[in-house]
Amino acid sequence: MEKLTYQQTGDYLLPELSMDELETVRPLGKYALLRKDYLRENRPVLWTALSVNGRLHSHLLEIEEAASRRQEQMMSEMAKSAGITENLKSENPLRWAGLMNSLHQQVEEIILQEVVYN
Repeated sequence: MEKLTYQQTGDYLLPELSMDELETVRPLGKYALLRKDYLRENRPVLWTALSVNGRLHSHLLEIEEAASRRQEQMMSEMAKSAGITENLKSENPLRWAGLMNSLHQQVEEIILQEVVYN
């Protein structure tokens, strides 16, 4: 852990925070931004600790990667179990699109509860 340095501003000592290198290299995705908002609004102590320690961005990237992996895995498994195939896509594209949209919404709700808001 890096040692924090402080700067005198008026009567207060404020920590000198710098942007992490990862923040400039990899932008945050949808799930990472949702996690960031959740931490800021509902877990302010954790959000502040991660921010001060310079680990917020890496934590958010981990959440984004975990959510994306989980989404890919669940979509393929649930599509297979629901009988959504490429054959259905060619025979009845509107039904296929409706089923895939429904699946996507279900998977996203699960991911939000398991990964983002946990």
